[in-house]
Amino acid sequence: MKREITFLAALLLSSLASLRGDTANALTQHIRTTGDLGEMRDAQAVCDGAAIKLSTTKAERHAWAVIPAPKNGWKLGARATVTAEITNTSNVPVGVMLWLVGDHGWSAVVDSATLAPQETRTFSCDLRKTYPDGTPKLNPSDIKQIQVMLAEPVTHNGKTHLSPIITQPVSIELRQLTAQGDQPKWKRPPGRLDVPAIEDASPAPGKRVRYRLPGDEKNSIYSILNLPADWQSGKKYPVIVEYPGNVFFASACYSTGLPDQCVIGYGITKGQGAICLGMPFVDRPKGGVAENGWGNADDTADYVMRVVAEVCGKFGGDRENVIITGFSRGAIACGYIGLRNDKIAALWKGFHACQHSDGANWNGSTMTGAIERAARFKGQAVFQTDNSQDNFQPVMDAMKTKVTWAQSGLHFHSTAMFLDDRPSTQQLREWFWSLVGQPAAHR
Repeated sequence: MKREITFLAALLLSSLASLRGDTANALTQHIRTTGDLGEMRDAQAVCDGAAIKLSTTKAERHAWAVIPAPKNGWKLGARATVTAEITNTSNVPVGVMLWLVGDHGWSAVVDSATLAPQETRTFSCDLRKTYPDGTPKLNPSDIKQIQVMLAEPVTHNGKTHLSPIITQPVSIELRQLTAQGDQPKWKRPPGRLDVPAIEDASPAPGKRVRYRLPGDEKNSIYSILNLPADWQSGKKYPVIVEYPGNVFFASACYSTGLPDQCVIGYGITKGQGAICLGMPFVDRPKGGVAENGWGNADDTADYVMRVVAEVCGKFGGDRENVIITGFSRGAIACGYIGLRNDKIAALWKGFHACQHSDGANWNGSTMTGAIERAARFKGQAVFQTDNSQDNFQPVMDAMKTKVTWAQSGLHFHSTAMFLDDRPSTQQLREWFWSLVGQPAAHR
């Protein structure tokens, strides 16, 4: 009897610990083998039940392993942090980033540090982290993955930063990935949008799907096609063409460089009344999407013209109402790619750039070249979000059209401002619907 009572007490304590979230591996109970992990980038992983062991010999741009959320999610709406104990098991320093990545257009939060050889540190990610203006970065109940990244610490001028390029073997062990702390149940900010998840499926109203041109079935080049929820065959719809930011993982930004992260169009339309396209930068020799840089700029320009033509022909896109937009690298691309020649420049009725613009002196985008390209614009209006009028007015002068300048107030390198009802986003929505001549009901 005494043994039975002891056993029941131990079982009860174990259950209570599990409810509190302080049981070792509480967030990895669904990860039983290495095959249960998600994407692996330039890394090898071994799961032994107690730890996830991650290693790499070299990487071109970080190395990582993804711990996907279980089928029903992690249910972290009343939690404060996610923590993990991480040990550097290699003989050299290693940079580590622990990311919580949101779904449906929400962003990511990170804890990062450089670990000395054999050093152990507890990493902690704040589930209630906000942008400087108080906008939540995450919906704690809607985290799609935890991403463990490796990097190489590099010291320059006395300052150490984490380089994405790894040149020597490194390894870590992750243990005790748990949710910690109690918080009042998280509440969604009023007006905050959820962007539909990406699917590998056929285009359909309300869905965001990976879309491939004929001939690209066997490579990795794709765009993102989002038909509006109110789409009907035989009707015409304005088209928003959007370019994503450059690949960049740092405390100031989580950006994959993939068209999947294009959410400005959805933020403008709220998923109604217009077709939204997320565009890739095309690397034909590698048969894939260029996460970094332009790929081949001419191929990228050719690709977007082909996609717009196909979407207009197959899905009712209105060739007279096509808008180009982009964030960061994508904002520069509005001019650098979108005004590359007279043929592509003729596509656009409107032009919207967020947090950068052509002429920023990034990757060949000089001010002189931007002014030359801007003269090709034949559209009717330009909108600039979080850009300096002092810096880019010469380019706007060359476009010879009406320009609207707006500041979002987010104070962060992100597209999160387009998924809520802040004044700058409402202004952008009004600008778009007025430009394409749609009724106020869509606004």
